[in-house]
Amino acid sequence: MLVQIQVNTDHNVHGGEGLATFVTTDLETSLSRFDGWLTRVEVHLSEDGGGKPEDKKCVIEARPGGKQPVAVTHHATTVDDAYAGAAHKLGKVLDSRYTKAHDHKGAESIRHMPAPDDLEQVGTIEDAPRD
Repeated sequence: MLVQIQVNTDHNVHGGEGLATFVTTDLETSLSRFDGWLTRVEVHLSEDGGGKPEDKKCVIEARPGGKQPVAVTHHATTVDDAYAGAAHKLGKVLDSRYTKAHDHKGAESIRHMPAPDDLEQVGTIEDAPRD
């Protein structure tokens, strides 16, 4: 996979290199269908520290080539659950975006269709019947 995956944690999240290796390997596997379309994925794992039960947070940002970045966030009680939730959300969002970018229901997108040469084919407001 040619996608660059970067894992960042704040000082409250423990796991070190093992956590980064797990996240990188999991993302390489789950995002392999987007190989060649994604250029970079950044994972940010943090703890809000507000004392709330769901104070672990995972933000994953994916950068499709030539498109706007996509970011998802998931809060949970554990770092593992926060990552799993964010990874699941990212997969759904990327599936939708990738399908829209590459599948046009078996036909050309209207954006790629040639414009009519003769404006009379299109019609104008003046041609519309008046009451």
